[in-house]
Amino acid sequence: MKLPSLLCFALGALVSPSCSPEAKASQVLVLTGSSTVAPLAAEIALRYEQQHPGVRIDVQSGGSSRGIADVRLGHADLGMASRELVESEMDLTAHTIARDGVALIVHRDNDLAGLSSDQVRSIFRGEVTNWSDVGGSGGEIIVVNKAEGRATLTVFLEHFGLGPREIAADVIVGENEQAIKTIAGAPGAIAYVSIGTAEVDQAAGVPVRRVILEGVPAASEEVALGLYPLVRPLNLLTTGEVPELAAAFIAFARHADQGDLVLAESFVPVSNTAGE
Repeated sequence: MKLPSLLCFALGALVSPSCSPEAKASQVLVLTGSSTVAPLAAEIALRYEQQHPGVRIDVQSGGSSRGIADVRLGHADLGMASRELVESEMDLTAHTIARDGVALIVHRDNDLAGLSSDQVRSIFRGEVTNWSDVGGSGGEIIVVNKAEGRATLTVFLEHFGLGPREIAADVIVGENEQAIKTIAGAPGAIAYVSIGTAEVDQAAGVPVRRVILEGVPAASEEVALGLYPLVRPLNLLTTGEVPELAAAFIAFARHADQGDLVLAESFVPVSNTAGE
């Protein structure tokens, strides 16, 4: 049975008139997975629906692991994942629609100038527990980590060469917005989230700040230039023979015409990434 006509992401749901119970659609496409990809996919889906009457697209989050599992099991037509595929996932095909960085974030009132990779490892291992030890003005460090199954966790651990059991977490969160909300309410906390999501929330006045990593600002502009060290792809996933509607949506999502939607989410269009 197909899922209700909802564009769902983060902790809530966005419902458009075209997704009302009364709206009739001859074709339905279901996407599930990464909470980083979901808002962008939802915007692209709305545009696709507007240009293709009779098509309804349901976008649901839940993490990259869900997207991978759902597309394998046939519960979703397309999965969403905000990381590279690993060797055990080579039965899937990744279709990159944008790129994003992973930013370390702290509260806006934290005067920390920046961090090196070694300092990041020391903080998340619990070896450094006070901000004064890494150039801040002092106070206890609260480590916020991502839950298992989240692509951002996988990217973070791989980049810094950390094992999941090495992280001395005080708080465990799921989606990016949960991490950002935690940082906004805890001046001593540190977390890592999508650069794009953090930029959008900062612009809306959320009291968080992106930390300079290895001397490079955590900004989408730096990702586009190929300068920021912690970058990951935002992918749509398929397996086996791709149905016509799914293939058409992938081509639509990857087209340069959707670049404005990618930029609106503070992500980097694939064609704008250095080296591509």
